Amino acid sequence: MDVYLPIANLSVDGLVIVALGALTGILSGLFGVGGGFLTTPLLIFYGIPPTVAAASASTQVTGASVSGVIAHSKRRGVDYRMGAVMIGGGVIGSGFGALLFNFFRSIGQIDVVINALYVVLLGSIGLLMAKEAIQTLRGTGGSQAARRRHHPLVASLPFRWRFYGSGLYISPLAPLIVGIVVGILTMLMGVGGGFILVPAMLYILGMSANVVVGTSLFNILFVTIATTIMHSVTTRAVDIVLVALLLLGSVSGAQIGSQFAVKAKPEALRLVLAAIVLLVAFRMFLGLFYRPDEIYTVYPL
Repeated sequence: MDVYLPIANLSVDGLVIVALGALTGILSGLFGVGGGFLTTPLLIFYGIPPTVAAASASTQVTGASVSGVIAHSKRRGVDYRMGAVMIGGGVIGSGFGALLFNFFRSIGQIDVVINALYVVLLGSIGLLMAKEAIQTLRGTGGSQAARRRHHPLVASLPFRWRFYGSGLYISPLAPLIVGIVVGILTMLMGVGGGFILVPAMLYILGMSANVVVGTSLFNILFVTIATTIMHSVTTRAVDIVLVALLLLGSVSGAQIGSQFAVKAKPEALRLVLAAIVLLVAFRMFLGLFYRPDEIYTVYPL
């Protein structure tokens, strides 16, 4: 089923795009990540220009996150106060991200920047997650993980608040900064930021594991709305036809993923996610060095 994408200026198989949306929706509900970290690279591999892929993927993540938040909310798995603080940071970060996006595009390096960010961030986070998951499964890091709370730097910040859903008494500046970083990455890479947010919430903020996934999706939902508006106004790279096809699959996929998340072993899930992240990072790394089929990219005006 051929479908024409007006902003990307090419025809695609609509069923393939719907399948990609379903895959990322399952990841969203299963791991608490928006799925954009996989959607954007797969769209690029399929031939979608990186700028359009990044802008449209962030929009698609919104739909998957709505479905996931509803599912986790029913199980009281969302810390709304923590999520609200991170959303504030995410909105600020998306503004900075828009400035950086337009700067790199103006000098003709945005495609390289997007690919390089994926290689560095996915590679490093994938290795850390794999190491942690393997240690836990082997039983060598279980007792340490059980005692882990928030990072010492977080404990030193002033103006502490109580976050009852997470069982924390920390400064709101910590989640605010995390939110700013996620907002910048969402704008530049088209990701929900969950692959950064989930480890940060666990190992930096020290949040309770049972609210991490739902709170991550709650944050991703509103941050991707903000970045979608930013992209629509500043970069004009959002392809609404591409977004609609992705949403068809992602909303139902998120419900399926959230059901599996309840039954699966958390350590095993982290190991699987780490493997997927590392595979995507390796493929993006190779893409930095071989000659592309299309030497020039036509950006939307």
